Amino acid sequence: MMTLSRHGCVFLLTLQRADNRFDFESTKAILTALDEVEAVVEKEDPTRSQPWALVTTGHDRIYSNGLDPSKVFAHMKDFTGQLFHPLLRRMLTFPMPTVAAINGHAFAGGLMFAMAHDYRVMRSDRGFLCLNEIDMPAPLTPGMLAVVRAKFPDPASLRNCLLQAHRFGATEALKLGLVDAIAEADKVLPTAIALAEQWSPKAKAGAVMTMIKEEMYQDTVHALREGGLGHVGSFGSKL
Repeated sequence: MMTLSRHGCVFLLTLQRADNRFDFESTKAILTALDEVEAVVEKEDPTRSQPWALVTTGHDRIYSNGLDPSKVFAHMKDFTGQLFHPLLRRMLTFPMPTVAAINGHAFAGGLMFAMAHDYRVMRSDRGFLCLNEIDMPAPLTPGMLAVVRAKFPDPASLRNCLLQAHRFGATEALKLGLVDAIAEADKVLPTAIALAEQWSPKAKAGAVMTMIKEEMYQDTVHALREGGLGHVGSFGSKL
């Protein structure tokens, strides 16, 4: 399902399921892994005097294809309220630098998860960033949309993402600032780890880093915590 490993001061969380889709089991596992990361830091560095960072990645050609419709669409209230919204909020405000090593496609909920990181490194030769809910079709919760809105640089690119299901390749994503670096397939993870190491000393701020992120993304955090299902609730059995 996933593995959690260490590369010096950098924790590496690798998603290892088919398509790396989010369902009840996989999302709980990721949240548990984040608990483990924080527990290790608390045990080894209670005064926050050391650098720390977190990198996430997928395997093969897919970072994540989003939510698993067969397992979660009939239970969206429970899944988003108890698991997916908390996961996005947790990543958005994690008390250390976070980097998504986007090894391939990041679609729908996979794009949201990647955008919840502080930094992103994308494979240059293959893979797209895409929010394809308009083509399913399926609405977004206020919290999901808030994450995307917070990370897209301008109204035109946000429109193209939401209303056209535009597929952003690596070069375009870098130009727009959706990702911070692009690299060949075998360099994506090393580049992401290097970027994580570069900013890992900022984790010495500890809880203050979370506080700053919570203020930085105040509207998004509120939408993830209090926004509910929005139109997803009324869409019901059509999902």
